[in-house]
Amino acid sequence: MVVWLTLAGFLLGSIPFSLLLGRLARRGDIRHVGDGNPGAANVLRAAGWGWAIVALLLDGFKGAIPVGIAWYVARIDGLSIVPVALAPVLGHAFSPWLGWRGGKAVTVTFGIWTGLTLGVGPTVLGMLLGLAFGVLASSGWAVMLSMLAFGVFIARTYGHQFPEWIAVWILNVLLLGWLHRRDLPWPPVLRTWTRRLGRSGS
Repeated sequence: MVVWLTLAGFLLGSIPFSLLLGRLARRGDIRHVGDGNPGAANVLRAAGWGWAIVALLLDGFKGAIPVGIAWYVARIDGLSIVPVALAPVLGHAFSPWLGWRGGKAVTVTFGIWTGLTLGVGPTVLGMLLGLAFGVLASSGWAVMLSMLAFGVFIARTYGHQFPEWIAVWILNVLLLGWLHRRDLPWPPVLRTWTRRLGRSGS
């Protein structure tokens, strides 16, 4: 069962919904706009909010559905849930339909934590990510620092019940770090408005 759900999660995760929606909206290949990433952000740039929301939902569901089935229906727990949970992220990031390349897997990450925690995980992660994007100039650092804070939340809230979720989180962070490696300038830079606010208060 674990093998089949892992394979199903990878294959579902590998479907490039954002790319398909861009073509459906008759905007061509969304990899030719923005940062070249086949994700919902470039659907927004190419086709507008309506199509982008659909892309976000589809990318989220392709993470949530296989993981939710594994955790709540098949009752797969312990370390066996780790490959199932990571499979949609890997499928999205290394899609065989796109020459083993893909997106940066942020929305799919929301999906897998929805599959594990229902509404709690994505709500907390969404608030952390919104705060990080509001403060940090680099999208890569915003993702990574919000994920680190999310890991503290997972450990404190669920770690005693489901230590396997810590393993999922660690590998999820490592994958996101690799996928965002080009968006991690050092040192992290604050957004202009936060720097100005700091100077005005000093």
